[in-house]
Amino acid sequence: MAISPFMAAINQLCDEKSLSKDTILETIEAAIAAAYRKDYGEPSQIVKAKMDEETGEAKFWQVFDVVEEVEDPESQKTLDEAKKIDKKAKLGEQVEIELETHSEFGRIAAQTAKQVITQRIREAERDMLFTEFKDKEAQLINGTIQQIESGNVIIDLGKINGIMPPSEQISNEKYYSGQRIKIFVKAVEETSRGPKILVSRSDAGLVEGLFENEVPEIAAGSVEIKGIAREAGSRSKVSVFTSQEGLDPVGSCVGQRGTRIQAVLAELPEEKIDIILWNADEKQYIINALSPAKVDKVKLSKEEQRAIVYVPDDQLSLAIGTGGQNVRLASKLTGWSLDIEKTDEATEKEKTEAVDEEPKEKIAKPKKTKKNKKEKDAELPEDSAINTETPMAETGDLDEIATNE
Repeated sequence: MAISPFMAAINQLCDEKSLSKDTILETIEAAIAAAYRKDYGEPSQIVKAKMDEETGEAKFWQVFDVVEEVEDPESQKTLDEAKKIDKKAKLGEQVEIELETHSEFGRIAAQTAKQVITQRIREAERDMLFTEFKDKEAQLINGTIQQIESGNVIIDLGKINGIMPPSEQISNEKYYSGQRIKIFVKAVEETSRGPKILVSRSDAGLVEGLFENEVPEIAAGSVEIKGIAREAGSRSKVSVFTSQEGLDPVGSCVGQRGTRIQAVLAELPEEKIDIILWNADEKQYIINALSPAKVDKVKLSKEEQRAIVYVPDDQLSLAIGTGGQNVRLASKLTGWSLDIEKTDEATEKEKTEAVDEEPKEKIAKPKKTKKNKKEKDAELPEDSAINTETPMAETGDLDEIATNE
């Protein structure tokens, strides 16, 4: 059967706007109903139109709400009046009366129909784009940089543009128009001007998405990424885990001769990535997270969520990292606040604590007892006996002393 010019135009519009035929037909029917009400009805009337897909002809109905008391006779009817139109009518439902068909409309009605069609199609496009990209949220997609405006990178995503603000960019990366890049869809928001797509290159989700693309075991779920700590453009730590026996999760991510990790690094050329093994034991997980540094011992304080990590003297700088980066990423990855100390200092502390904890012997002191005077004198030696009576000098002795003077 030959397609009518009307349906040919509908099909063309569907292809151009990537909308369904039903959506386009509903839009046109709403526009024709608005034009009919403009030329042949009243502003408060509810008019419905139905298009014939083959001929393009339209039929019209006036719709009434069934209510107890009528406030607007153009759009409402009582239950008794509604039952004259439809015997099955009930309160709260609607009844319809077919209207006279008209195929000619004035200029103002045609303009109204055009505005309705334009507005409805634009709304349908926005809804379609929002639904499409909402499903891609937290996923990795490809895009082409269209322009750079006020520090924001505008990226062409095909049907819509995404925006990458400075906070979501990698500081040491250079961007230019026409550049094709992989980006992480961080958020999709619905606004009055259409969907707003926020994309990122600095989010940890970008690293996770790259590994999912390159490592089939992650995509299949046999290897799980437990956590990612990232300082974009510099270094990342990725912890992986598997419950499948005989499968090496770290080796799966690295790949034979490093092919898989090299594919990830090709997208992030200025960034180093450490792949570590996740462990349910918190101490061992902290030790793994601080690699490549070697750790002697870990002490946990669960109340403060703090851990003291003891490392050999020659491993101290490696454990801390340049500018504290290694311990900072390990802390972020494990969720523990980490303090790095030398093993020698720990040994000295333990010795000091051991000495302080030794029980001190108490020296028994003799009890003091009250003694009378006779007992005290008896205890003194004979030559040191104290004469308690003061001797009186004789008169002759005094005269001799005066003569000598």
